[in-house]
Amino acid sequence: MAEGGEALERIAAALERLAPPSLPPADWLGAPAYVWEGERARPVPALDALPLDALHGIDAQKVALRNLCSRLASGAAAHDALLWGARGMGKSALVRACVADVQRDDSAALALVQLAPGTLPTFPALIAALAEQTRAFLLFIDDLGFGADGRSEMLALRSLLEGGIAPRPAHIRLVVTANRRGIVEREDTSGAIHERDERDDALALADRFGLTLGFHPADKDTYLAILTGYTAPLGLAFDPEEAMAFAIQRGNRSGRTALQFATELAGRAGKRL
Repeated sequence: MAEGGEALERIAAALERLAPPSLPPADWLGAPAYVWEGERARPVPALDALPLDALHGIDAQKVALRNLCSRLASGAAAHDALLWGARGMGKSALVRACVADVQRDDSAALALVQLAPGTLPTFPALIAALAEQTRAFLLFIDDLGFGADGRSEMLALRSLLEGGIAPRPAHIRLVVTANRRGIVEREDTSGAIHERDERDDALALADRFGLTLGFHPADKDTYLAILTGYTAPLGLAFDPEEAMAFAIQRGNRSGRTALQFATELAGRAGKRL
């Protein structure tokens, strides 16, 4: 028995050495942003965000989301937000920029927590971890899918937003970005049953957000105005025809495309953007 007990102890000790060390609890007050990875939060020491003034062509959206973040940080009532629409028009950049702008006034008041892909089932655990914190948190789901592969996530998120007997604390709110334009459109179009069901599910999800902001494709004038907003502070001139050709090559006129062309111009001139 003694030899058997010693063998078991050696096996247990070996397993302990092989097992990864337990992770310390997250310091939810120590960083401007975090990535929630399902079982742990990875702090982000510096939030990658453009100044709000550097985002062009979405002035109304900037005001609305900045106000929401300010209210949340101050402890006032705030909505969950859905940012939907055209790709490349600054939805994700606006989320980061608004949080960073609020943090310039008070770095401890608000933090951004981005949910890594596939972590939606652990959303309740994240809420529980944040519930006792004094800081406000904006939870961020970027580029939520609404196609066949994303329907289960959409239904799960709808259920979580609906709530239950334990309400979500007022200092925790959610912002979601999605490229699916039809998520907030309500026209009655004919189609297969599963297509109508998918559309109805998306609309039911959209109904649960108190703030919905649409981001629409840029027309020619808006695209050139966005580009001017990037290039003028650097004293860079550009040929509108070349700028439009650049957009055509990429298949869209958007804020992202304007920034890419401005980066090209700045690089040619040996300047930083």
